[in-house]
Amino acid sequence: MAHSLESLCSFADIRANLPAMTDESAETRFHGVGVSPGIARGNIQVMRDELEEIDRYSIAPSQVSAEIARFESALVQTRIQILEMQQKIAEAIGTKDAGIFDAHLLVVEDRTLIDEVLRKLECDHLNVEAIFHDVAAKYAETLGQIDDPYLRERALDIQDVMRRVVRNLQGKAPMMPLPGEAHILVAHNLTPSDTASMDRHRVLGIATDLGSRTSHTAIMARSLAIPAAVGLHDVTEKVESGAAALLDGYTGLLIVNPSPETVAYYGKVEVRQSEVSKELAVLRERSATTRDGDHIVLSANIELPDDVTSVSANGAEGIGLYRTEFLYLDRDSLPGEEEQYQTYRRVAESVRPHPLIIRTFDLGGDKIAGGIDVSDELNPFLGWRAIRFCLEHLEVFKPQLRAILRASELGNVKLMFPMISGKAELVRALEVLDECKSELASANIPFNAEMQIGAMIEIPSAAICSESLAPEVDFFSIGTNDLIQYAIAVDRVNERIAHLYEPSHPAVLRLIKMVADAAREHKIWFGICGEMAGEIELTPLLLGLGVDELSVSPALVPRVKSAIRNVSREECEKLVEEALLLDSPAAILERSLQLARERYGELLG
Repeated sequence: MAHSLESLCSFADIRANLPAMTDESAETRFHGVGVSPGIARGNIQVMRDELEEIDRYSIAPSQVSAEIARFESALVQTRIQILEMQQKIAEAIGTKDAGIFDAHLLVVEDRTLIDEVLRKLECDHLNVEAIFHDVAAKYAETLGQIDDPYLRERALDIQDVMRRVVRNLQGKAPMMPLPGEAHILVAHNLTPSDTASMDRHRVLGIATDLGSRTSHTAIMARSLAIPAAVGLHDVTEKVESGAAALLDGYTGLLIVNPSPETVAYYGKVEVRQSEVSKELAVLRERSATTRDGDHIVLSANIELPDDVTSVSANGAEGIGLYRTEFLYLDRDSLPGEEEQYQTYRRVAESVRPHPLIIRTFDLGGDKIAGGIDVSDELNPFLGWRAIRFCLEHLEVFKPQLRAILRASELGNVKLMFPMISGKAELVRALEVLDECKSELASANIPFNAEMQIGAMIEIPSAAICSESLAPEVDFFSIGTNDLIQYAIAVDRVNERIAHLYEPSHPAVLRLIKMVADAAREHKIWFGICGEMAGEIELTPLLLGLGVDELSVSPALVPRVKSAIRNVSREECEKLVEEALLLDSPAAILERSLQLARERYGELLG
């Protein structure tokens, strides 16, 4: 593998040679975020779908019942349309991706929103289109202002459903797929409805003003294998339909009227990427072992049970992070112990003998499950969430622990507690777990009494006192997303300071080293399950810090595996020795990149 990859021309070097634009060239470049890999070439089709002006008029009190009937009819019609789109997506790309529309169905059935519309109808005596639009827009605006990608996606769900309900109230047909030949679709934003309605055989690529790596557009584009770039700001205002364009889904670049030199350049990129992809496919059955024979467990992160099929398909060794809170969201009541047990059991049996590491739920703050009444918090990310929330809701926590314990008897199941801040919190969580073991033993229900227990290190205080945490657990798993944010006080979804979110910050490296040293001292293993684990430009640093396991998005497994196989642990350890003497994130990153380019430059985008 290493020999054949080294024979390829470096992909990173090709990118560095992107032809410069000349004064004579008509080429225009728009920079965004690449969210679905690939290169697309074709003419642009701009979709501008602003909701038409809504008539606002007064109604008599006697007309309220008729408006309510119209509203109920439109909701039913909207629900039918959503179910039809969900079925269409399920048939095209699978039930997992069709699940995106579950959130839309919940909006249609949201009693808080519906009751507010009915209340305002009785009080304001306006037509229902105007009232529904105002209420839904207010909800969406409130969610859209929160610096959290999950909640911003919920705002887009409300906007999508609002558009559809209003069109149904107005008696207008749903938005139809864009006409024309194969094209690069450019839009302000694409909702799941838009994506489901489009003719995917005619859409060569997708570019949007808005969006993030976790947006619906990104998820659907990746599922459909359509190159996509999001976050291009006001590109819809600066391009017109019919213009020739080239879309780079790797780096998020949209090039309008590309020059012959640019087209030729990307022809080389496509050839190199095709060769690399063929080489990576060979790795599926091979282990993530360094050049000097050190095996790294390479696992996958999943959110839903259906995601388990992508784990083995990409060559991962089990599941390093199962985010269980997704069982609790978007529903009116909490799942019981039996429902959870059946879910965990199926996943455990699917991946055994490989491990399944289940994270107890990270609910609270911005993610509240149905059936739990909490007040708003000014800063939910530093508030009542995860293990803090669990320890105050034992009626919710203990059924989950019992379900995980029961599943442990049927597979290689491990459990870890999120957001541990210190020893007292960890000890209390372990006491609750012991209570659950006693309850199951008293009921003669089998479980694996030796199931491994871990603590997630996501808070700097946990890293700093990891020496005292290590004797209590069997492993550490570092959640780098939160650890970095809390360590350097940077909200990575805040556009103003996103450039300050630096995984290679010296403080971050030192915190990880503290955890690694504590793990080695107490002879427990440690892994990393945050986004940092999937960033192959940082793989040499993580290996040099002594990581035993990396858990990444399933789609990233082949590239991370190739990176691991092309370096030695020894050279990575030397790299870390040098990096710890540096005081600049940029200098540390460059040193890691230097080794990465030497060993697997063709993998770097």
